[in-house]
Amino acid sequence: MLAISKERFEEVADQLRVLSHPTRLQIMSLLFQNEKMNVSTIHATLDIPQSTASQHISKLKSAGLVQGTRDGLEILYEVNKENVQELKQAIQKAS
Repeated sequence: MLAISKERFEEVADQLRVLSHPTRLQIMSLLFQNEKMNVSTIHATLDIPQSTASQHISKLKSAGLVQGTRDGLEILYEVNKENVQELKQAIQKAS
């Protein structure tokens, strides 16, 4: 019997697909290192267009891996640590 449901495995697979893009992995790495960053800082640090950074952040947010908090006129993005921890635990249970 599986420790987690088939539906959860599908969710994990979807999250891993989102993470499979090199730029998204770079964004996650930056956010792990810096806690919170706005899209302007992310695009400047990675030397990619702001629109590209925004698109990748949107996909990470949709997958529940990143969350944003409004701070005045900007949105600060950070790793959704709870969801990332759940992802890690699901992978561990699968082994």
